[in-house]
Amino acid sequence: MDCARLETNLQRCNCTYEPCSRKGNCCECIIYHRRLGELPACYFTDQQERTFNRSISYFVQCNSR
Repeated sequence: MDCARLETNLQRCNCTYEPCSRKGNCCECIIYHRRLGELPACYFTDQQERTFNRSISYFVQCNSR
């Protein structure tokens, strides 16, 4: 699927997984991670994203008060 906002999305995408074919294509990224029970990189801070732990439980752990 072509993404009309690919260039804009790439400027904001904090995913550091280099061989990712979905980088900047948010629709495809969300579908992919949802199938795995995960969240995409953009839900995490840059430091959290570098762990490559995209689990929902990690997100909750990082964002609990």
